[in-house]
Amino acid sequence: MAKDPTTRDARPIVWMIGFLVVAMIVYFGILGWRAFDLIGSGTVAGIGVGIGVLILPFIGAWLIFATLRAGLEHQRLARIMAEEGRELDVSSLPRRASGRIERDAADALFAEVKTEWEADPHNWRNTYRIARAYDYAGDRSRARQMMKRAVAQYHGRES
Repeated sequence: MAKDPTTRDARPIVWMIGFLVVAMIVYFGILGWRAFDLIGSGTVAGIGVGIGVLILPFIGAWLIFATLRAGLEHQRLARIMAEEGRELDVSSLPRRASGRIERDAADALFAEVKTEWEADPHNWRNTYRIARAYDYAGDRSRARQMMKRAVAQYHGRES
């Protein structure tokens, strides 16, 4: 079976994510160790700062977990959409020198996908497609919001 030239090898990205997660875990370990040193100092300021520093690794671990979980969920939806042939096809859209889709073409794509979504906003597939259209149009905050909604709809947590 011939390899599709438009698909990229994900291994370098996965390795980089793995490296960064391991680096963060080491950093959190060092932070925790330093927090216990501060708490062990016995001074009021040391104990207060030590407790504050001890909280940081837990917040960081939660952020890593939440980010990785969201990424895996988005990949799951992308895989399903690709298998169903419903992923947005942007291969023929004109691009800037940077590789981004030209603004007018992205806006036209968004208008088309928005019409689909408005017809059935409770379908996670339509919500996924509008999230991708927002991303192509350059509105990353709405893209993230709609992708989060698509994941919730996929899991039946939102109608």
